[in-house]
Amino acid sequence: MGLDKSTFIATHYSGRRVLVTGSTGFKGAWLCHMLTKLGADVCGYALKPPTIPSLWEEASIAPDVIQVTNDIRDFAALESTFRRFQPQTVLHLAAQPLVIESYAQPRYTYETNVMGTVNVLECVRTTPSVTSFLNVTTDKVYENREIEDYGYREDDKLDGHDPYSNSKSCSELVTHSYACSFFAQDDHGGSAYRCAISTARAGNVIGGGDFAAHRIVPDCVRAALEGKPLILRNPNSVRPFQHVLEPLVAYLLIAALQVEDGTKQGWYNIGPSKQDCITTGQLVTYFAEAWGNGFKWETQMKAGPHEANYLKLNNDKARQVLGWQPCWNVREAVQRTVDWTRAWQSGNARKEMDRQVQDYLGALA
Repeated sequence: MGLDKSTFIATHYSGRRVLVTGSTGFKGAWLCHMLTKLGADVCGYALKPPTIPSLWEEASIAPDVIQVTNDIRDFAALESTFRRFQPQTVLHLAAQPLVIESYAQPRYTYETNVMGTVNVLECVRTTPSVTSFLNVTTDKVYENREIEDYGYREDDKLDGHDPYSNSKSCSELVTHSYACSFFAQDDHGGSAYRCAISTARAGNVIGGGDFAAHRIVPDCVRAALEGKPLILRNPNSVRPFQHVLEPLVAYLLIAALQVEDGTKQGWYNIGPSKQDCITTGQLVTYFAEAWGNGFKWETQMKAGPHEANYLKLNNDKARQVLGWQPCWNVREAVQRTVDWTRAWQSGNARKEMDRQVQDYLGALA
């Protein structure tokens, strides 16, 4: 690579045309903002922001981005966007991202997460300007065997249980098929279509500006702002929690490195260090300590849709192949989330985003 990771990323994306699907979502908004700070020309493709309020609007992301408001299932609109913008890098984040919602709308979930991926890959296949594609999936793509102290590896079986997780497993398989069928490497790591393809399986992300329903940290924030205790259903569930900037910077690193070296294409877990795979109860306790003001939580066990009890990721491949490793531990991630929320309350959401991006890139090993 020749440069430190922060400089390498900044150099690679300065002036680069990057298309981000799912741009108006929580992760998409953070990603678009960071890319514009790095000097990239960014085109977003997404539905309207999925929540009210939304990070997209609260941090005024739109003025810096060429935004196309449309559905990933609309192939004609997506293809037209590719033709007009001629992206060099495509980062695919658009999805129906909620497990609980996937039980209520399984068909929509599969249409969006599977056929949406097919649509994007078809556009990548027929757009010669694209040299790098990354499909963002999830830690939930694996067949969960409920092994308490086991981190899933990239070669473990894919078979998510619920419609969301399973649709993301299918999205992985679609990407693998396209990579083999249309973007196969030659003996020297090159590609017939001059486009490198990877997927990234991230852990449970937290951070400022997530206003989604049925997510633990947004639920904490809502309860804290209302002065109510948080009702926690599964305090003993273990998850790989990490700050949103951890996977986003890893995505940028993968998409940049694979352009220079086609052998770095592949399927990567992006999760926290082993000690930061903690229970939801511990995470909420950290939030209570960071928030203060007498915030409390209590357990109220209720029957509900299937949820995994134990879920961890093994990061060895990303460490060895990409040289990537987490920067912020889970306590830092929680504190940064509280800091952003406080800044948002005082009208400084965008300024706090800038500070956190700068701090993270400065700490990047």
